[in-house]
Amino acid sequence: MSKQPQRVVASNRRATHDFFIEEKVEAGMVLTGSEVKSLRYGRASINESYASEENGELYLINSHFSEYGPASRFGHDPKRPRKLLVHKREMDRLFGKVRRDGYTLVPLSIYFNERGLAKLSLGVAKGKRKQDKREDIKKRDWQRQKARLLREKG
Repeated sequence: MSKQPQRVVASNRRATHDFFIEEKVEAGMVLTGSEVKSLRYGRASINESYASEENGELYLINSHFSEYGPASRFGHDPKRPRKLLVHKREMDRLFGKVRRDGYTLVPLSIYFNERGLAKLSLGVAKGKRKQDKREDIKKRDWQRQKARLLREKG
């Protein structure tokens, strides 16, 4: 049985620009059938979303899964909060970091794993200041310039 690569459906490219990602956590999602169909067509956005605690459970807030046309009668609300599935011990550890240390849970990407299940990659993140963002841009520009110089000389 060959392993299929993970197929990324939606990614939050802005997260690495706005936050220092300390660690990554994989979480399952409780979805309806029309939401899974919408994901399979790549119609999802997690750019402005975040994960938070509600009633002792973890939820993905402010994500947008477009409606799936053929399921109009049994469709879903595109902006509804979606429950995330993580182990209890891991959830307690994440809640502790968020409450005590001032971290944020930022969704990084939604993908289908090798078994075909929709998963969410969460980042435990700390916010960047404007100066930190400027330094990252300078480093990235220097890396591009260095690669360009090496290509020209080599």
